[in-house]
Amino acid sequence: MTINTLPNGTTVTELGQFLKNPPKGFIVGASGSGYEVQCGEGNLVLIDKFHSGDFDIVFHNSLGRELVMHNLWEYTSMRKSLLSKRIYVLVSLCDQNMIEAKKKGPTKPRVLQEYVLSIDGGNPMMKWQMEKGLDWTISSVAGESYRVEIDLSEILQSLAAEGLIAENLMKYNPTWKDASFTLKYNSDALFDFPHWFGRSNRSFQLRLIKNT
Repeated sequence: MTINTLPNGTTVTELGQFLKNPPKGFIVGASGSGYEVQCGEGNLVLIDKFHSGDFDIVFHNSLGRELVMHNLWEYTSMRKSLLSKRIYVLVSLCDQNMIEAKKKGPTKPRVLQEYVLSIDGGNPMMKWQMEKGLDWTISSVAGESYRVEIDLSEILQSLAAEGLIAENLMKYNPTWKDASFTLKYNSDALFDFPHWFGRSNRSFQLRLIKNT
């Protein structure tokens, strides 16, 4: 099931449907006990290799969920891609109420459904939010290195309100897992103490905002 919720083009596609009918710029092929997905350069794919059901799934040309940069050129190039390309991230809808009665300590949430979330980084409202968040990150960190998490959970909650989650899943008090991606800027500074002590970690959220 794919949902186009707003004119900004944000979509969520069930993983199985994505593999069966990939969008423009993707080619899916079976490979042994899994699938290999070829990704076109026009898209920014941030999906690590993962296992789903009985299958291993690999997105070739994917940069992964954590983007690491070491200099201004790499940062400028990545920023340009984030602000112009369609971004793809794998997210999971999980059972928040899943608790093993005879097991002590935290439990791993049960995955109910996996989705591919796609947002248009070049959309005026998304671009404005991304630029604002990235600029705030750079101006707020004390050291040269930093880590910033781009949180997509509010987008998914908005999509759920539009009817994404099937009624039979609502009884599980579902929650989203892996609803973010991360940028890490690692400088070669010898004494980057703020970064070493975690004081240069930042986070900002993207939201669904209708174009005016």
